[in-house]
Amino acid sequence: MSNLLLAPLFKHAPENYCCPFCQIVQRMENPADSSRLSDIVYQDKLVTALVASHQYPRNAPNIIVVPNAHYENIFDLPPELGSDIYRVAQQIAFALKRAYACDGISTRQHNEPTGSQDVWHFHLHVTPRFKNDGFYKNFYDKFLMTAEQRAAHAARVKKFLASPGASADLYDGKEFGV
Repeated sequence: MSNLLLAPLFKHAPENYCCPFCQIVQRMENPADSSRLSDIVYQDKLVTALVASHQYPRNAPNIIVVPNAHYENIFDLPPELGSDIYRVAQQIAFALKRAYACDGISTRQHNEPTGSQDVWHFHLHVTPRFKNDGFYKNFYDKFLMTAEQRAAHAARVKKFLASPGASADLYDGKEFGV
């Protein structure tokens, strides 16, 4: 039996769930949700990346990478789509390194309520990290960033995504002294 056949056992979205990530992917804004089209930093036919509406005090901008098709969590995500998500996450990581001179990158992905999932659409967080940032000590200090602040971060990340050296395919190592 395929593991994907078991995926319905791990569904937690309420009935008639209105997915905020599906709306953004479809380029629709919902006044009841804080995400805006200006938050999008990358989109192709399979994957979208956007500045998260909730941020961590010392680790902005937290970027979220989502599949364009709706999958609730890791249990129903097709494995081949996972590689597309990580391809984009890697490009975002390179752009964050260049745009913010961060010391490291954390990627996180949460599943089910006890796993801290609170949006019922698979999403991967790509977060810049800095020496002594206390990220995990301050994990629950996140705040709602204004649309204007998110738009500024999105523009900055997009600039570095669009320039040579932003992706692993173009990266030659010179910029970081490698």
